[in-house]
Amino acid sequence: MKYNKLSIEDVDLDGRTVIVRVDFNVPLRDGQVENDKRIRESLRTIRYLMDHRARTVLMSHLGRPRGKVSPEFSLAPVAARLTELLEIPVGFVSACIGEEVQSRIKALQAGDVLLLENLRFHAEEEANDPNFAAELARGIEIYVNDAFGTAHRAHASTEGITHHVKQAAAGFLMQKELNFLGAAIAEPKRPFVGIIGGAKVSGKIDMIENMLPRVDKLLIGGGMTYTFMKAQGYEIGKSLIEEDKVDLAYDILWVGGQKIELPMDFLVSDHFDFKERTVGSLHTVIFDHIPPDAMALDIGPNTVERYWDTLMDAGTIVWNGPMGVFEIESLAGGTFAIAQALADATAKGATTIIGGGDSAAAIEQANLADRVSHVSTGGGASLEFLEGKALPGVLALTDRS
Repeated sequence: MKYNKLSIEDVDLDGRTVIVRVDFNVPLRDGQVENDKRIRESLRTIRYLMDHRARTVLMSHLGRPRGKVSPEFSLAPVAARLTELLEIPVGFVSACIGEEVQSRIKALQAGDVLLLENLRFHAEEEANDPNFAAELARGIEIYVNDAFGTAHRAHASTEGITHHVKQAAAGFLMQKELNFLGAAIAEPKRPFVGIIGGAKVSGKIDMIENMLPRVDKLLIGGGMTYTFMKAQGYEIGKSLIEEDKVDLAYDILWVGGQKIELPMDFLVSDHFDFKERTVGSLHTVIFDHIPPDAMALDIGPNTVERYWDTLMDAGTIVWNGPMGVFEIESLAGGTFAIAQALADATAKGATTIIGGGDSAAAIEQANLADRVSHVSTGGGASLEFLEGKALPGVLALTDRS
């Protein structure tokens, strides 16, 4: 899947004023950045701009301030961490539009970097207000989008601003995301295996329908499994189910046929409370022996072994969604085993892609993120991409002519 959009490498940057939409939505603790992974992912683009003598302005959101100034969501700590990572002073302005911002932009020299305050302190950002978008673009010559995680939203900083600049290009992280995900969908190395987990069929139906014609195997796990099992007439006890999606699950199984693999066994308990993080005694049962008073909470060892064998033969693997309630240690075994399988498959030459969200969190927790081909930085964006939907933040970029 090729995207005929301008790249940052296609643009003359020397002395130009460039605004970059980055994704600095990072966790903060006690006024400091707790995890800087998303900041580090942006460094290649920022350093490229510095090396090419651009006057660089960065903009991002952080948290959910809901259109109001909220000091706990200030990007000031991010500017401090970025200063450490780039080893140059990064300017910070406590606004994202207005005359103070314009004054600071005009004072920038070639190679300088300035970070604006949280875009979502203004409700106009998520509303894609045209006047707010125009104000973001004031004094700017080139726009670069390097925030794949927000590309599925038509916000002022992702779509609206592109109508007010001469050129809108993709940064290196955006290109990396599109290249990995695009190639996986359009030109995968075979066999192509999809792994889809998570709680609900309804949240993944579009992705399942988009991937089924493309994959050689589709491995199912997580809470959605039990709706598929109910569609086959099996007892699922107190396991999670979407009653209104049972017929849909039946139709998916009929269309998918032998491509779809469901778990062979489960880890079950007679008690589970996610909010309190409490689990009763656990034991393993085969798929058609879930007790009426028990809840299935993770895939079992036989399923892990079967899925593992399938993954070891794969050429391309896309994983979106955990196999169980991985947030609780005693229920993380299935999810972490799949993470290890992807790492081992990568070592054998497979292209392995983690589709953001909970899967990305799981592989980070398993300390295996650096042993797979690509971990997407955008949960919602990667999901919509894999569903076959167009991303407004990508469509808005300038076509390469």
